[in-house]
Amino acid sequence: METRLDEHVVEVTESYTEQTADTELYYGVEDTPDLVTTTVLGFQNVITAFGGLVAVPLIIAGMAGFGIADTAYMVSAALLVSGIVSIIQSKGFGPKFFRVGAGMPTIMGTDFAFVGPAASVIAHGGIAAYFGGTMLASLVELVMSYFIKPVMKFFPPVVTGSVISLMGMTLMSVAMEWAAGGVGAADFGAARNIFIAALIFVIIAAINHYGGKKFAPYSVLIGAVIGYIICIPLGMVDFQQVNDAAWFALPQLFKYGITFRWEYALPFVTGYLVTIIETVGVMQTLGQVTKTDLTDEDIAAGVRADGIGSIIGPIFGSGPSATFSQNAGLIPMTKNASRKVAIAAGFIMIAMSLLPKFATLVSIMPMPVLGGAGLLMFGNVAAAGIQSLSRVKFTNRNMLIVAGSMAVGLGVAFRPEVTAGLPGFLSGLFSSGISAGTIVALTLNILLKEKNETVAE
Repeated sequence: METRLDEHVVEVTESYTEQTADTELYYGVEDTPDLVTTTVLGFQNVITAFGGLVAVPLIIAGMAGFGIADTAYMVSAALLVSGIVSIIQSKGFGPKFFRVGAGMPTIMGTDFAFVGPAASVIAHGGIAAYFGGTMLASLVELVMSYFIKPVMKFFPPVVTGSVISLMGMTLMSVAMEWAAGGVGAADFGAARNIFIAALIFVIIAAINHYGGKKFAPYSVLIGAVIGYIICIPLGMVDFQQVNDAAWFALPQLFKYGITFRWEYALPFVTGYLVTIIETVGVMQTLGQVTKTDLTDEDIAAGVRADGIGSIIGPIFGSGPSATFSQNAGLIPMTKNASRKVAIAAGFIMIAMSLLPKFATLVSIMPMPVLGGAGLLMFGNVAAAGIQSLSRVKFTNRNMLIVAGSMAVGLGVAFRPEVTAGLPGFLSGLFSSGISAGTIVALTLNILLKEKNETVAE
């Protein structure tokens, strides 16, 4: 009996050792890869985030009735501000009482949570009202960052694991839309698009698994480049846009003006509340995938970086800043968690904002290529959450928290129109699957009291 028990212990130990070795990071948060590696991995982060970086400014420019020149400027401004704020968030600056930036490898951009209120504000006061309103409302996020510590006690492992899983799962629909060709594409869902996405999916998975430390960290970039090249002879890449773009462009301060009125700020308050919830979730995800124990102060500094970024943005002609969740999926996949890489990505985005031709060259990458990569990356985020939940004792109470969070979060992600009829404030809070699921998990965690339970079978 003792021999069999000893053999079982050895098997479990060996299994754990193999699992730990397989998930070991090539580069930790504090590590500094060589210059070439840092630059290439940084560019990979930019490619991963690029669709999200330019999507919101394109929508806002359309709402404002901008022509090609002003639209191009808004995209460049968004890249510039994203680069600056990504550096701030990834590096971390300032004294302890006003620390800005969590010091975690993070890419920043503008969240879709601000698009809804932007439509009504721009319709009433123009683009200057949008910039002024988002800047004023960002004070809410700065103030709330000082209340993160007492809030974090409501985020036990069962809540954080649910939020992390939900974050990856809700992004799956976005990746599938990319794989199909992008929403609004004339060939949406065409067999060619699905085939390309599937091919890139397989290429990235193979390189990531078999490439070792030499190639695995670059798997997404290599897959994207291969996909880009494949799409050229298929007529899916329009280089005319690159020819039309300028070689060099400088940023301008207050190019479109800023109008400060509280009536323009109030519609954006809900967007910032959603951003706070999502940023806390992203920070917890980053802590999980980088194997870093983040303190409440670290998470608060991350939220504060969103607020500061949202003040910087309108000055250059960009929107409010938010922490991007999709890039967290790169970390477990490429086993790179170096903050130096994220900082390099920030400088690359700043350079791209000054070189419109280069930015355009990246922006015309076919959506199916991004879709193939996105499915794997977002799946990695979901898997990290499931791994976190595997350490939770699944009592009836915890089962209810996970089930409720997943049900509502995924339900809203799949059918966002369901919440559109709610009163304005609630509609904003529940407009995102991540925020909706997080609110449900937090609510159930508070309402359902702990009691002596057996683990659910």
